[in-house]
Amino acid sequence: MVWLIARTITITNIIFRYAKIRNYLTQKTQKVTQIHKTLYIKYIIIAYLGYYLLIAIKQKNHYLCHTEIRLTVKEGLSINTKNTLKFIVLVILCGFLFLLDIALGSVNLSMSDIFSGDTVYREIVVNFRLPKAITALATGAALSVAGLVMQTMFKNPLADPYILGISSGASLGVAIVVLGSGLLPTAFVSSGWSIVIAAILGGSVVLMLVLGISFKVRQVVSLLIIGIMFGQIAGSMVTILQNYSNPDSLKLFITWTFGSLQAVTWNYMKVMLPMIAIGILIVLSIQKQLDGLLLGEHYAKGLGISVTRTRILIIIAVALLAGATTAFTGPIAFIGFAMPHLARGIFASSSHKIIAPASMLCGALTLIICDLATTQIPAEGHILPINAITSLIGAPFVIWVILKRIRVS
Repeated sequence: MVWLIARTITITNIIFRYAKIRNYLTQKTQKVTQIHKTLYIKYIIIAYLGYYLLIAIKQKNHYLCHTEIRLTVKEGLSINTKNTLKFIVLVILCGFLFLLDIALGSVNLSMSDIFSGDTVYREIVVNFRLPKAITALATGAALSVAGLVMQTMFKNPLADPYILGISSGASLGVAIVVLGSGLLPTAFVSSGWSIVIAAILGGSVVLMLVLGISFKVRQVVSLLIIGIMFGQIAGSMVTILQNYSNPDSLKLFITWTFGSLQAVTWNYMKVMLPMIAIGILIVLSIQKQLDGLLLGEHYAKGLGISVTRTRILIIIAVALLAGATTAFTGPIAFIGFAMPHLARGIFASSSHKIIAPASMLCGALTLIICDLATTQIPAEGHILPINAITSLIGAPFVIWVILKRIRVS
C-alpha cells in the first residue's frame, strides 16, 4: 500500500513536469519548423520520462529488497526462538527424568527421601542410582553424537557408532578375558578392571587398523566395507572362543553383551566421563567441516576443508565415544542410529550446530527412559537388559527410515 501511494505521487510529479517542459520548449523553439519542433519535444520528454521511470524502478526494488530482508530476519528469529524453546523443553525433560530415575527402583524414594540425610537413603542414591543415572545420560549422549558423525561421514542414514568394527573389537577383548581366562594371569582376570581394560584394548586395536587404512583408502565406502570386515573377523573369533569356554564364563560374557548401566561405579566414571568429554569436544570443534561433508567431498575441498584430517578426527572421536561406552556398559544397540533421525525430525535442520547438541539431548533422554523401563517392568526379581528396551525403540526407526527413503526415491 505504501509503495502504491509513493508511485502515484511520482507519476503525478512526472505529469506536471511534462506540462512545464512542453510549454518551455514550445517558447524556445518558435524559429524551428513544426516537424523538427515536435520531434525535439518528443525526444526530450521520452528521455525525461525514462529517467524518472528508472528512478521509480530503483525505488521499488529498494523497497522490495528491504521488505524481503525484514521478512527473512523475522523468519530466522522465529526459527531460532522455536529451536531455543525445544532445547529448553528437552533439558527440562532430561532433568525431570534424571530425578525420576534416581527415585524409582526396587525401592521407590520420594524427593524428600533423596535429599534427606538418612544414611540408608544416602547409600542407595549416592553409590547406586546416581552413578547409573549419570551413566545413562553420558552414554546416550555419546552414542547419539557418534552415530550422527558416522552418518555424515558415510552419507548413510543407517550408519551407527559400531559400523567401523570398534564394538566387535571390544567384544573380542572381553571374550579373550572372560572366555579364555585360563590363558591369562589370575590376578588380572579377578580384577574389576579386567573387562574394561580388555574392551578398551580390543577397540583400540581395531581403531589403529582402521586409522592406518584410512590414510591409504580415499573412498569412504571402501573404508565402510573394511570396517564391517574387521567386525566380521572379530565376531568369528568370539564364536570360536565361545565353543571352547565353560558354561559359567559363557553366561558372564553373554550377560555383558546384553548391556548394563548398573555396573558403572564412581571409579569407572573417572575414566569413562573424560573419554566421552574429549570425544564430544572433538565433534563440536569440527561442526563446520561436518556441514561441508554433507554437501560432498569436492564441495568441502572447494571450501578449504581438509577431508582427510576431518575423517581422521571423526574416527578418533567415534573411537573414544563408542569405545568408552562399550567398555563400561557393554554394546548398546540402536541409540546411535535412531537418535540423529529423531533430532532431525524435531528440529527440521541438517546443521550440525543444531543437530549435534539435539542428538545428545535426545539420546540422553531416550536412554534414561529405557533405564526406567528396565527397573519398572516386572521381570521376576531380575532387571531387564538395556538392549532389550533399546531394540524395541530402535527397530521401528530402522523400518521408518527405510520406508521414508523408498518413498522419497
